[in-house]
Amino acid sequence: MAKDGLVILESGHPAAETAERIKAEIEKRGMSIFARVDHAAAARTAGMQLRPTEVLMFGSPRAGTPLMQADQTIGIDLPLKLLVWEDEGGEVRISYNDPVWLGGRHGLPDSEGEHLKAMAAGLRAIAAAAAAL
Repeated sequence: MAKDGLVILESGHPAAETAERIKAEIEKRGMSIFARVDHAAAARTAGMQLRPTEVLMFGSPRAGTPLMQADQTIGIDLPLKLLVWEDEGGEVRISYNDPVWLGGRHGLPDSEGEHLKAMAAGLRAIAAAAAAL
């Protein structure tokens, strides 16, 4: 399933445990969790069903602010987000937007390239640590 700028990893844990592992990894790295959105719980309140689907929004002003100083439109894609979801086969996935792709989407200057690569590496590390058995 190829989608522009979207990275998808498999998790070796149930969705709720994966989300908690992500939370722990984010906090371990000194970042703040700004919000958690449980889409499945919201669907239940509307009398609908949805497989586990939760977004964790997090970051650090020290990392995000320079990007917004370069081009404020990237603020629509910040803070960073990780989506934990269960597919139709019961497999748990972690998805996120590649920061390098986001930089291109918003036309950030080349001078932000290393910053974006570092953010991408950080996201991958968080997701991989949370997904690992």
